[in-house]
Amino acid sequence: MRVTSMMAGLVLVLAACGGEKKADNAAATTDSTAMSTPAMTAPATAGATHDVDMVMDGTQPKFQPASINVKAGDVIRFHNKSGGPHSVNFWPDSIPANAASAISITPASSALDSETILEQDGVVTVTLKNAPTGTYKFYCMPHLALGMVGQLTVQ
Repeated sequence: MRVTSMMAGLVLVLAACGGEKKADNAAATTDSTAMSTPAMTAPATAGATHDVDMVMDGTQPKFQPASINVKAGDVIRFHNKSGGPHSVNFWPDSIPANAASAISITPASSALDSETILEQDGVVTVTLKNAPTGTYKFYCMPHLALGMVGQLTVQ
């Protein structure tokens, strides 16, 4: 009985040691691969970044600023500051023709609609890659009835 217990313990110790050795080899392989791969650089942003806050001003939810001038390639970051949940949604019939494909929203629920942001300081990012000039009207779905609307003018 004692020999069986000692053998079982020895098998466990050897198995554990063998596992560590493999992990060391895997780490060494990963480290050497990482060292031999050149560092990747982040792509340069094509345009400027603009910030818009989504807030509750007293009893009035609103975008601050509600109107913003941007250029094609710019990025607009909508911040959930207070009074959430908030979203950023574009009316398909109030943007220039064929402009829907130029709007990229993260996180998105559909092509022209963001997900509803529940968390404080959450961000919706809208990128206007190759966007045609014109006015792009947007709104916050949870607060549309309360008049939470805004517009981007691409120049």
